Amino acid sequence: MRQRLLFLALALALALALALALALGTFTLHAQSPAMLAANEGIWEGYDGERRYVSRLLVSMAEAIPADKYAWRPAPGVRSISEVLMHVAQSNFYLLSVTGPKMPHELERKDVEKTIVSKPEVVAYLRRSLEAVKTARAQLKPSDLQRKVKIAGETVNVDGMYLRIICHDNEHMGQLIAYARMNGIVPPWSAGVVLTK
Repeated sequence: MRQRLLFLALALALALALALALALGTFTLHAQSPAMLAANEGIWEGYDGERRYVSRLLVSMAEAIPADKYAWRPAPGVRSISEVLMHVAQSNFYLLSVTGPKMPHELERKDVEKTIVSKPEVVAYLRRSLEAVKTARAQLKPSDLQRKVKIAGETVNVDGMYLRIICHDNEHMGQLIAYARMNGIVPPWSAGVVLTK
């Protein structure tokens, strides 16, 4: 009985402390800078919002990294910055092509990551791939998302392919943040730069 009373008293004290903290405003989320608010635009807004979010971050990171760092790689045999960005662009087009739109002929080669390496070309292909995904997705009807397609011996639906694109882009966004930080480059949104929508 004594333990139960002690537990109830502790629970009541905790509830009162939480209520007081909320009343005084001490239990609020920290204020975000305009740069962070702009960078975070799209989060929690479904597929289109998340696509806008990762697209904005990828392009801003690609533009923020100096051209002379595009050949940098963390270790031998690991993709360089330009190779990561071209991998994202080529993969966006490839995964999209599984759903119907044609892949650009020049990106069908296996050596694209090693041959398209200049910052202007890489950023242009990245932008082009992100725009292609946006345009193709906008043209789909809800029923189109359930259409079955084949990839790597599996049958999946179109919606799953678009989800894979966004997951893959986010995976390499994290890689690029690490690469940038290793080179002393602060991601633009962390440096207070307000990203355009």
